[in-house]
Amino acid sequence: MKKVIAALAVGAAVALAFGGAEAKEWKKVRIGTEGAYAPWNITDASGKLAGFEIDLGNDLCKRMKVECEFVAQDWDGIIPALQQGKYDAIMSAMTITDERRKILDFTVPYGNDPSSFITDKKSPLASMPKTDILDIATPPGQKAIEDLTKALAGKTVGVQTSTTQLAFLEKHLPKLSVRTYDKIDNAGIDLAAGRVDAVIGDRSVLEPIIKDDKGGNIVMFGPNLVRGVLGEGMGLGLRKQDADLKAMFDKAIAEATKDGTVSKLSKQHFGYDISIKQ
Repeated sequence: MKKVIAALAVGAAVALAFGGAEAKEWKKVRIGTEGAYAPWNITDASGKLAGFEIDLGNDLCKRMKVECEFVAQDWDGIIPALQQGKYDAIMSAMTITDERRKILDFTVPYGNDPSSFITDKKSPLASMPKTDILDIATPPGQKAIEDLTKALAGKTVGVQTSTTQLAFLEKHLPKLSVRTYDKIDNAGIDLAAGRVDAVIGDRSVLEPIIKDDKGGNIVMFGPNLVRGVLGEGMGLGLRKQDADLKAMFDKAIAEATKDGTVSKLSKQHFGYDISIKQ
């Protein structure tokens, strides 16, 4: 999830309190995840955590020869809980950004997913052509933002709170009317009810909203955007003092990417490949 944490300052203060910890022998690694961001991470009907990141995390732990335990954590508190020692790593579709690097270390990215838009098929927005993935720092990316500014003028866009998509709207479409939600599914509900005109989010979490719309009224439109304030891909977030754990995860991610495991799991859960191309 391309998310920006509102409690960065709190996390930074706690990080200082944890500074200077010595390296440890890792036999068990606890991983925090939201469990409410399908298909990255979900809580199934039995209450068990599942999804792409759960499967990949378990694979990485096997490669690292450690016991793996996933811990469910609401998104807004996910960084403070890491710093307070509730778990050892965050694996929750967290995008690597410069802002987060101020208080966290990140592994190498294990996947990337563009930010996309959905709307009602009867909306004029639905006629806006879908594009291939565009870097927002490039001329085509800047042109796409200009087109979005014009198309979304006077409309309201739903977005999950504390996300890089919200940061994108605030930076690049500052005059836009925005409505924030605690969960992306709630934004989808309001879109179906006509309370917002469009929703922005990770492509992978918008596609289930489209599929779950029994009336077939929700469609994707416009550009698929990456980079800049939208981040550099998804990585595990770690406490800065745990450099040894970062090295273990980096090695495991590189192996899982090289042997095709990340690609296989992403196709299984997303229907397309989100692995980082070497």
